[in-house]
Amino acid sequence: MASLEQQLEKAQQYLDRFNTNGVPNYIGGIARAAVDNTTFETISPIDLTPLAHVAHGKAEDIDLAAKAAEGAFKEWAAQSGKARKAALHRMADAIERRAEEIALLECIDTGQAYRFMRQAALRGAENFRFFADRAPEARDGKSLRGDGQINITSRYPIGPVGVITPWNTPFMLSTWKIAPALAAGCSVVHKPAEFSPLTASLLAEIANEAGLPSGVWNVVNGFGEEAGKALTEHPSIKALAFVGESRTGSLIMKQGADTLKRVHFELGGKNPVIVFEDADIERAVDAAVFMIYSLNGERCTSSSRLLVQSSIYEEFNARVAEKAARIKVGHPLDPATVIGPLIHPQHQQKVLKYFDLARQSGITIATGGREYDGPGGGCYVEPTLFTGVSNQSPIAQEEIFGPVLTSIPFSDEADAIAIANDTPYGLAAYLWTSDVTRSIRVSDALEAGMIWVNSQNVRHLPAPFGGVKASGIGRDGGDWSFDFYMETKNIAFADSAQVIPQLVN
Repeated sequence: MASLEQQLEKAQQYLDRFNTNGVPNYIGGIARAAVDNTTFETISPIDLTPLAHVAHGKAEDIDLAAKAAEGAFKEWAAQSGKARKAALHRMADAIERRAEEIALLECIDTGQAYRFMRQAALRGAENFRFFADRAPEARDGKSLRGDGQINITSRYPIGPVGVITPWNTPFMLSTWKIAPALAAGCSVVHKPAEFSPLTASLLAEIANEAGLPSGVWNVVNGFGEEAGKALTEHPSIKALAFVGESRTGSLIMKQGADTLKRVHFELGGKNPVIVFEDADIERAVDAAVFMIYSLNGERCTSSSRLLVQSSIYEEFNARVAEKAARIKVGHPLDPATVIGPLIHPQHQQKVLKYFDLARQSGITIATGGREYDGPGGGCYVEPTLFTGVSNQSPIAQEEIFGPVLTSIPFSDEADAIAIANDTPYGLAAYLWTSDVTRSIRVSDALEAGMIWVNSQNVRHLPAPFGGVKASGIGRDGGDWSFDFYMETKNIAFADSAQVIPQLVN
């Protein structure tokens, strides 16, 4: 693997064009400035230096993009599934060719370690290939027989859709939302997060190079209260997919109500990893450490609450603390780095406030709990473990979204389930036990959309992805994605003479 110095040199080469030309919007296949020619500045969390000036899209820009998407929709929807499949495979090919560029820019823009961003870039290509292969069958339906009739269902794309993506692993999550929309035959208006706008531009370029018709893929940069609000309210946008905070999801639902928008929300989480005394302890320790300290802890499925049976509580915490203390915090382009800087000073301050709260509340900080003096002086914090925490503490209830693990003891199976479910969220859960019957009982009782038993988060693309309660609405993955981006039509054919009631003789 290349050294830090080599990585920095390559990253700067990729950044130079953004330093010089800024980050544009892409509307109707054309890179363009905001309508009012305003920009905002994006900074690197590594050293807080400006990276580029970004087109500051507002309602007028969204209107142009939505109309471009509306104008391109019929042509794209009319293409055969085979043609869309070929286009999406061309996009996947281009992503693989540019994976290094994507990963390096993502590291500089978000602070995530290169070891994870390289994988995330390639996962973006995999997302496109997965849905590309399903494009020819996206409109398939069922044949349903009734008395004297045959029902035939089919699906068709809902229309232009809006996609609002977050700042954590923004490239990969953008592909996860947009690839099935395109495979279904929808056109897209994408608003990336303002904290991490760089790689959205690369995706728009790749879409143009892959031969997508002008207007099928549009990108408008901006802020939620301006561009985001305009997108959620625009009458040409028929559905909206959003990844982000639960409070923002609630606001988007209200804003889209007047136009009866279909919504798909992937929101926050306070996910438990439950460890029973009969578990494979070493594997469970490694999984718990990986699921909270990889990706800076800035992911919705991180296992941020550690629930451990009382009989092994102290031993388990000691092992986690020992491993967490040895995790390398550093420059995201350093090959040895696991945890880089958090996304932005605002987010760093949010995480640091929970450190202060722990000290004020007398919560034990087994390791970490401080700001970290990392290279560049950016938004670094130490990997942290809180122990002996009550599940009623804000530290156990609120989504911190950083490399921070909260450990809570439980007595028995019923206690573990009660604690795990005692949260507003219900995205994911992780269960460690060697008792098969227990794994079935507990999994069935957990209020979560996704549960992994004796495993970390290993994503299977055909499987449904999504949460319950405040963690979201709807499911991604496989056919579930097409259910969101497509309408279902039923046609009933009489196969014999129906008895038709006569209202008059």
